[in-house]
Amino acid sequence: MGELSIKIRIFDREYPMKTSASEEERLRKAGKAVNEQMELFRTKHGKDDIQDLLAMVAIVAMAEKLKMDDRGAQTQRTVADKITYLEKLITSSL
Repeated sequence: MGELSIKIRIFDREYPMKTSASEEERLRKAGKAVNEQMELFRTKHGKDDIQDLLAMVAIVAMAEKLKMDDRGAQTQRTVADKITYLEKLITSSL
């Protein structure tokens, strides 16, 4: 499949993007989430500058990504530890 040309609207601006059909829905959901988060910050902090709002959303999104990365790394360590434990059990029972 080829790429789709879509437009994601963030507040009063449209951002043209090219994406695969499989990623289109995710990008649209992301755009919607950005708009919702910006509106929340706008209401909560009384900010109207779009650049400030986008920066705040970017910081929160990156912090969440880093948290998920840490969780993923912890899960990998846990799985590796359990595999090592199982290997030892198997080896000792042979």
